[in-house]
Amino acid sequence: MRFNAKDLALLAKRPSGCFDKEGKLKICRVVGDEKLIEPRERWCRLKGNLLFLMKNKSSEASEVVILERCWVVEFKSKTDVSIILKFQSGEPDLYIEAASKPDCEAWAVALGEANSEGLRNKIQQLRRLIMEIKEERASEEARQFLPSSQVDSLGEPQFTSIQRIANEPKLEFSLACKGLVAATRDRKLNTFIQVSVVHPAEHILTRYSSTEIVEGTRDPLFLTGVTFPPEYPIYEETKIKLTVYDVKDKSQDTVLTSVLPDHKEPRADVGRSFLGCATFRVGDLVKSKEQQLTLTLRTSDGGKTVGTIEVNLVKMGEFEDGEMDHITTDAQDQKCALVRECTAPEGLSGKDNLPSLNAVLKNPICKLYRFPTSDNKWMRIREQMAETTLSFHVPKELINLHIKEDMRRNQELKDLGELAPHWDNMRKSVIAHCDQMLSMYQDTLAELGKHTGSSFKSSCSKGEKTLEFIPINLHLQRMHVHSPRLKDALYDVITVGAPAAHFQGFKNGGLRKLLSKFEAERRNTGYQCIYYSPENTAKAKEVLSNINHLQPLISSHADLLLNSASQHSPDSLKNSLKMLSEKTELFVHAFKDQLVRSALLALYTARPGCVLKKPAVPRSSAEESDDLKHQNHPSQIKRQDSIPHHSEYDEEEWDRVWANVGKSLNCVIAMVDRLLEKDNSSKTKEGESDPSAADCKVLHAGGDWYEQLYPLVITLKDCMGEVVTRAKQSMAFVLLQELACGLPQCLMLTLRRDIVFSQALAGLVCGFIIKLHTSLHDQGFLQQLHTVGLLVQYEGLLSTYSEEAGMLEDMAVGISDLQKVMFKVIEAKSEDFLPIITGRREHYVIEVQLPAKMFELLPQEIKEGKLLRMYPVLFNVGINEQQTLAERFGDTTLQENINQENLELLKEYYNLFTEKMPPDCLPHFQEQNDLKGLLENLHQNIQAKRRKNVEIMWLAATICRKLNGVRFTCCKSAKDRTSMSVTLEQCSILRDEHQLHKDFFIRALDCMRREGCRIENVLKNVKCRKYAFNMIQLMAFPKYYRPPEGTYGKADT
Repeated sequence: MRFNAKDLALLAKRPSGCFDKEGKLKICRVVGDEKLIEPRERWCRLKGNLLFLMKNKSSEASEVVILERCWVVEFKSKTDVSIILKFQSGEPDLYIEAASKPDCEAWAVALGEANSEGLRNKIQQLRRLIMEIKEERASEEARQFLPSSQVDSLGEPQFTSIQRIANEPKLEFSLACKGLVAATRDRKLNTFIQVSVVHPAEHILTRYSSTEIVEGTRDPLFLTGVTFPPEYPIYEETKIKLTVYDVKDKSQDTVLTSVLPDHKEPRADVGRSFLGCATFRVGDLVKSKEQQLTLTLRTSDGGKTVGTIEVNLVKMGEFEDGEMDHITTDAQDQKCALVRECTAPEGLSGKDNLPSLNAVLKNPICKLYRFPTSDNKWMRIREQMAETTLSFHVPKELINLHIKEDMRRNQELKDLGELAPHWDNMRKSVIAHCDQMLSMYQDTLAELGKHTGSSFKSSCSKGEKTLEFIPINLHLQRMHVHSPRLKDALYDVITVGAPAAHFQGFKNGGLRKLLSKFEAERRNTGYQCIYYSPENTAKAKEVLSNINHLQPLISSHADLLLNSASQHSPDSLKNSLKMLSEKTELFVHAFKDQLVRSALLALYTARPGCVLKKPAVPRSSAEESDDLKHQNHPSQIKRQDSIPHHSEYDEEEWDRVWANVGKSLNCVIAMVDRLLEKDNSSKTKEGESDPSAADCKVLHAGGDWYEQLYPLVITLKDCMGEVVTRAKQSMAFVLLQELACGLPQCLMLTLRRDIVFSQALAGLVCGFIIKLHTSLHDQGFLQQLHTVGLLVQYEGLLSTYSEEAGMLEDMAVGISDLQKVMFKVIEAKSEDFLPIITGRREHYVIEVQLPAKMFELLPQEIKEGKLLRMYPVLFNVGINEQQTLAERFGDTTLQENINQENLELLKEYYNLFTEKMPPDCLPHFQEQNDLKGLLENLHQNIQAKRRKNVEIMWLAATICRKLNGVRFTCCKSAKDRTSMSVTLEQCSILRDEHQLHKDFFIRALDCMRREGCRIENVLKNVKCRKYAFNMIQLMAFPKYYRPPEGTYGKADT
């Protein structure tokens, strides 16, 4: 071979950065098994296919080895740090010894890829990657479904649709490889498969998903399968490309095993290397006799065979026939190799699909797994995640209700009539502030009305003002388990960011602290108003609500009564009277409260020209003279701890006014009874007068029914109108005091509470609807729902340090406020199945609409409109590094108090359940002692006050599932800590309820965290497939809450 010695000498002396690899090695020549001389230390530099051997780093090259027509032989011993470089020419082999095993392996790979054949493979691989990147840039963003218009255009007659069951995935298959060939001999492979889709019309390659990484075997069997949801445009003509990669360093290959943002591709020599690929048509798999394909893996140029890949069609509800002969497991690292494959199912069987939730759920993401059981059988798991349209629907409905309620309140304040100057100025100030808040609510609703696109709020948007009413990252997380010897099971968890007012911030704490501080200031600070307790204020709002609800109903029933009288219909007259009597009695009883009487007196004293002579309730002379002094001078009125009494004010007048309503009703009843009696009697003589109607004005017997009832009904309406006017004014005066006592803080706290409640309610409505749909055939649950109510258990992962303590305070109040929510199930009258929200701030009713066929499955009590109660409970355990700081240097009493308070609420629900429900009504409840033991264990763990006691959350979640409750998991953004908790819960359920093989617990956990729905959730939120943890943070996390290597790093949260 001819070469230029000077050029080679110059090349050998170039700076270190110019070489592919360099370092110290011990080298000698070998003939057979004998070394010609003892290995000598040399400084070695690799550039392309040239290996320079030098005595030291600064000396000239003493020898150049051309790395062509040679191969590397690695020794199998774990302790051996040497390799042999063999040449086809027959010249002596080159013995190379490194300082360590990793260094030896690195040199083996570098030398094996240095020849021209290795370079050609790299060039082919780079060409392939360039083509993929070009094609993907023209395609849609990875993992996003095609627009419906495009799907329609693709679904032309020449494409054959795949037959499937409604609401089931279009296609699911599992993967395994055999006989993979490594780039260098004797190298252990760490492989995964990347799945890409080529649509027949577009001819564009779109990366779709990946399997997990299987370590240390040339025959990997992958636990993560591939699933295409019902909405995905896939046909028999669609081609699927399977690309196998060897991962060299998992930390370098941080989640590059799946879709990358902005279509970026890693360098071929960093993190992973290409092994081979294969392509098949979907129709070939679906129509294959054994529902299985065996494909040959080839290199990028299509020449070299590097192994085979098996594709097995999967259908939930059917099992793979083969059993695992044995499982080889590294007990420490949980690296498993399944020695024998499972055969494909022989036949296909149909399965009842779950009720449709298309009106509520959107953009589902599906993942498929197969895990071994303790008896070496296979179980299949389908993991699903979906966002919900309720994220925006519920807050918009709620804000609309707030606007109507506040407009009604402002009008009631204006209708108070003439007030003394002090009170009138106060009213003007309150109305001005309320109008500002009302305008803000209207602006927010208008902005939300403009929102288009995604139906969820990402974690990056939690501080946006226009979206502050929207829950953060609200999703349904579902696990469907089909195991060999157990019944199919469905496990749902709602994941959502902690309900909190992020835009307003947490500098002064959250709602729990702010409300307590505000109430204390109202009590102890001298305001220019009358103090009413929160209970009295709530009662005033309830009275106003009852007035607004009952008055139109009574008027309507009174008109129906007159209409029945005009038609001379006895039956209709009886029914109308019955309804009128019921509503009027409710109306009368609504005002049997001391608050109305005392508020009327307070309003009387606030009128112009009111002069108080002496109080009706005896008090000390000092108090009396002080009160009289200030009451005679409105400009100096001081805050009063009790309602004033006026000796000249006739307190009995109010009693007479509202009692007149009852008397007027009695007159109507007596007249109807008389008319019906006369109608039934054949006598011409009039019967004797009814004593109860002695005070009533009775017309001539021969008069018409309508003429005789009309004046009585008018009197009833007039009496009711007078009561309504007085009661409305008195209750509006109470609300005036509440608002005036704390302007503007009172309105800001109301706004903050509305924001937090809106986020919490959206999650609750989503959880209730999904639970109802999935339990329509569970008569025990339906009986429990209308007899006891629904348990809603929230798992919080917030710390009690810094801002997260404020978030936890907001969350605790927001979840507690859900107790004032009631649900009602109605039959849908149209194709719009979205829930309807009615009510006011202290009481909401959510009307859930069901199609007629589903509605008929409900018990009679629910169909008749019985209101269904909610029992929300919250248990929080901080698990991150901030909680470590709180436990060592801060305060954890907030968390302890919340857990203790909610334990009492949980016990209250359990006691109510045991009282009202038969012991055998629920499948889980057959073990009553078990539940008692769990509650006692939960009580002990809460009392123990141990650091990061995550057993509290596990116990609370187990109790919730056994009591047919709805599960929620929350952290700051429902992205990172929530993902760790949800995946741990899923794997724990598989282990405890479905006999997951104990040696596969960690591997199953890593599969779900690395390639499951939760890493897709991270991508949706921050456009990066990394959990937002670093190594320092994870050192503070409990063991099982740490993600696998390569799935975390720096990312915005």
